Order: sequence, then C-alpha cells, then structure tokens
Amino acid sequence: MKVTLERKNTEYLLEAKGASGIPVMIDNKGSDVVQGSSPMELILMGVGGCSAIDIIHILKKQRQEITSYRVDVEGVRYDLDDAKPFKSMSCHVMLEGDMDPAKVQRAADLSFNKYCSVSKTFDSVVDITFTVSLNGKLL
Repeated sequence: MKVTLERKNTEYLLEAKGASGIPVMIDNKGSDVVQGSSPMELILMGVGGCSAIDIIHILKKQRQEITSYRVDVEGVRYDLDDAKPFKSMSCHVMLEGDMDPAKVQRAADLSFNKYCSVSKTFDSVVDITFTVSLNGKLL
C-alpha cells in the first residue's frame, strides 16, 4: 500500500492520493483558511470508515435492511513530550432499518474486535470503545 502527498500552496495544504487517485486534502488546523482535515482527524475518520465498511458488509451478507448509517468518533488526546497522541477513542454507531438487533451488535463486535485493521493497528496503545444504536435505541 502506498500514498503520495503533494504540497498545494505556500503554507501547509497537502493533497494526498492513494491507489484510487481520489484526492484527500490535509491541512494544519491552525492555518488562517483551513482547506482540509488535520492528520489526527483523518485517523478518527479511518477508524470510523474501516468499522463502517466491516459492519455494512457483514449486515448486507445477512440480508439486513440498512436505511441509514452514521458513526461519531471522538478521540481524547494527552501530552507526551511535544506531541499529543490519542489516549482513547469512542465510537457511537447509529443504524436505522429493518434489522435484527443481535445481528447488528454482533457485526459491530466483529468489526471492532476482529476485522477493522485501523482499530487493530492502535490496539496496544489506544483504548477504543464503541456503542451501537438501532432505530434510536441503544443496544
């Protein structure tokens, strides 16, 4: 796997591209005009996106009817010398549709505890927790 980043202005704006060629803009959140996500936001997006793909894939294979999918990912950071890595992340997965609650919970469990490569990358250093709601009810 390989990505390429190219500076797009005289400040911090970068355009990143992977194998798909679809650009992702990355910027310094302290810039006067922010034109992209920060690298730390992208990590949270990676956790949320990876788990979403897993969960949707598992539920589609089980013929569960997903009409809406959303995940909120929040990271808590701490000071470590001059850096501020993540200490923990919490994900709240919200689904709507005609689905068996047990299958939804199982899909989330499998994603976060077994399949999500992004979450597994941080397993030993970041505490990642998750909750799941189906049709507005916490499972």
